[in-house]
Amino acid sequence: MNFLYLGLIFSSFASGLSGAVFAVDLNTQQIDITTAAISPAASPVLKKHIIVIDPGHGGIDPGGMSRGGTREKDVVLAYAKALRQALESSGHYEVLLTRTSDRFVKLDARVNYARDHHAELFIAVHADMLEDHSVRGTTVYTVSDEASDFEAEALAQKENGADKIAGFALTKQKQNVASALMNLTARESKSEALLFAQKTIQAVVNITELPSKPLRSAAFVVLKTPDIPSVLVELGYLSNTTDETLLTSVQWRQQMSDAMSKAVDNYFVRATASAAP
Repeated sequence: MNFLYLGLIFSSFASGLSGAVFAVDLNTQQIDITTAAISPAASPVLKKHIIVIDPGHGGIDPGGMSRGGTREKDVVLAYAKALRQALESSGHYEVLLTRTSDRFVKLDARVNYARDHHAELFIAVHADMLEDHSVRGTTVYTVSDEASDFEAEALAQKENGADKIAGFALTKQKQNVASALMNLTARESKSEALLFAQKTIQAVVNITELPSKPLRSAAFVVLKTPDIPSVLVELGYLSNTTDETLLTSVQWRQQMSDAMSKAVDNYFVRATASAAP
């Protein structure tokens, strides 16, 4: 008789009563059937990391311009969009751009945009001109009150003066506030920025030329966000014809953005592991 009741249970499942709960008493030969909705375990919703990419210059500020007429503002915007696509394709990131068209954005507005959107990583993108046309390659900068070298200091002064082109200039008061904020900056934020800079260099080493000192630091205004790890990536220099060819290449742009996307992956894996209790 016990096999009969077990057979009935099997038949019930075969008839589509998979949402029923069966209680079998093999001694009394009774079956208690209680229907209940069985819902699958809810999949955890993974929070996307928020990244802000800042294409330098724009609008009335073209940035650097090569002899052939290639403008920095156009090159970096195209790259920022390619990097956004590469990052978003993984499904792990929400990527925002400080500008998505050819318009001018004040330096402090770029920083405020990242803070307003609770960015976890800020990546400024540039491709400058240098007097020495032989210099080429990708350099990654982190913030520092004292520049790592003369070239870094000169570049920071140039980029920090971008607002003057549109009639805006940092007042002494704002400079003092920025300095005060830097004094209060958590060491962790600087450390995380350096970690990402290192991951970036490791990721792009086989894609692009690197100078003898690919990691540098200077007092860039757009990197002075106390609570957001921030880096400035000089993709290359439009003053160098070889770099200009790469900077305007769709294939190189894709390779670089894919490599930097992997650097972001590696950074967040390391950062998440470090933050774990």
